[in-house]
Formats: sequence, C-alpha cells, structure tokens
Amino acid sequence: MARILVTGSADGLGKLAAQSLVKQGHQVVVHARNEQRAKEAMEAVPEAETCLVADLSSVAEVKKMAAEANKLGRFDSVIHNAGMGYSSSAPTWTPEGYAATFAVNSLAPYILTCLMEKPDRLIYISSGLHRSGKDNMALDKLTWKNQRWNGFQAYNDTKLQNVILANAVARRWARPYSNSVDPLWQPTKMGGSGAPGDLREGIETQVWLATSDENAVKVSGRHFRLKKETRPNSAALSEKTQDAYLKACEELSGVKFPE
Repeated sequence: MARILVTGSADGLGKLAAQSLVKQGHQVVVHARNEQRAKEAMEAVPEAETCLVADLSSVAEVKKMAAEANKLGRFDSVIHNAGMGYSSSAPTWTPEGYAATFAVNSLAPYILTCLMEKPDRLIYISSGLHRSGKDNMALDKLTWKNQRWNGFQAYNDTKLQNVILANAVARRWARPYSNSVDPLWQPTKMGGSGAPGDLREGIETQVWLATSDENAVKVSGRHFRLKKETRPNSAALSEKTQDAYLKACEELSGVKFPE
C-alpha cells in the first residue's frame, strides 16, 4: 500500500480522493489551510494519519509545511490538489503582494515540489480551462501586480502553470513520475452545483496515477483526462516556457529548483 499526501483535502475533490485512498487501504496525510479546516478534514477522513496545516497563500507557511511533511517521512505519492477558484471582483493579496490565486494554485506546488523529499509520483490537478491560459512569464503578469484584474483569466493561467510545472519536473528529473490531470468540471463548492461532471470520475484519474501498478501510469510529462492521455496546451510542452516558469517561481519564492 502507498503513503500519499493530498493537499486541499478538507472538502471537494481532495476530500473525496483522500476518502477513496483510505478505503483502498492506503496511508493518507491530508492538508487544510487552518485549524478549523483541519478539524473538518480529519472528521471527513478519520482514518488519515494526520493533517498538515498551512495557508498556501503564504510562502513562509508553505515552506514550513514542506519541513513538517519531511519530518513525517517520505511519501510514495503527492497529489497537488489544493486550489482557489476565480474571483471576478478583485484579487486577494498575499503577504508577499501576489494574487492569492497564483500563490495557492501555482507557487505553492512549486515550493512543495522543491523542498519535500522526492516521492515516487507527483500529480498536479489542472483543468480543461488551462487551454485558455496565457504563458507570459513576466513576474508582474504571474502575480497580477500593476495590471487590471481578470479573475477568470488568472485562474486559467494557473491551471496552465500546473501543467507547465508537471512537464518541467518530468524533463528535469528522471524520477519521480510527474503528470497533470484534468478532473473535468465537477459539482464541488468551487465548480458550482450546475457543473455537469460525475464526482467519481473527478477523482478516479489522480487516485489511479497515485497508486496503480499498471504500466500506463509509469510515465512522466503526460496530461490525463478520464485515465487517458490527452495533449495539453502546446505552451506547456515548450522547454523555453518551462525554464522561464521555474526561474520566475524561484525569484518569487526564494526557493531554487533542485537539479
């Protein structure tokens, strides 16, 4: 059985994935952004080993979470599920002055990937909306400083960045296996009750990638939907874009990507 960390597992697809994993007999560590949410996460997944608490919009808290995760011991798989939806009105700003959508959805997975002991498998939850993401790697574009806010575009951009990161990791490291997932539009709190998806399908692919012994999951730099490989936005396949993204994340977080 595998030992797996699922970020953002107090509700939504993260909670459902964690519940599915423990039901299969895997050892699971959940994550929540504060103590109240941690209590909810442990109530939802009482079989979980423990809950890591960190507000992923804070670079300092993400670094602390990575250290705490390493104290627990090495994981077989990490599912980078935590994410913020889009706000149409105005961004929430982080302590570092970044739009929280970028900090939580994109920068936090980068920091955890760099600072945590390497697992065997990394799974980054993206979205079909990544196809509308823009690949401008200028720091002010990534963080939404000094530009007019567009919450929907900001979200799409971060989902593209998730795929870029997964592919960059796959290219730079021989292991772990590093892949991204489109879970489809699901009726979660983030997706809304009108979403047409099936929640069982919404978690199936990431659970499969995290645990299966099938040869189909022993690949890297691939994008999956419904347990099948699908071609992502071509920007995510660009080595130049991948390298520029890693460099930008290093500058914004102070964390260098380990070679």
